[in-house]
Amino acid sequence: MFQPTLEQVRRAFRIISGFTLLLVGAIMVITPGPGWLTIFLGLSLLAAEFVWARRLMNRIKREGGRIKEAVLGVESNEEPETPPQARRNPEENS
Repeated sequence: MFQPTLEQVRRAFRIISGFTLLLVGAIMVITPGPGWLTIFLGLSLLAAEFVWARRLMNRIKREGGRIKEAVLGVESNEEPETPPQARRNPEENS
């Protein structure tokens, strides 16, 4: 008789939940809802079991960061500090 261990049950749950979230996320991309967030959550569950999901998730993170930099024009998390001369009011110098 087949007696699944607790780890096998957890693994099956992660796989089924991950693919379900991927499918629901793909549907939500074309309908209202947080589609990309759901896809990312599904991939994070599947990444615990499959190398392809981990690679895809890392690529999405990398490309998302690149797009964020292109749209916002920010290359790092820190804003450049303005020098004290630039902070002064120009009328005070005259």
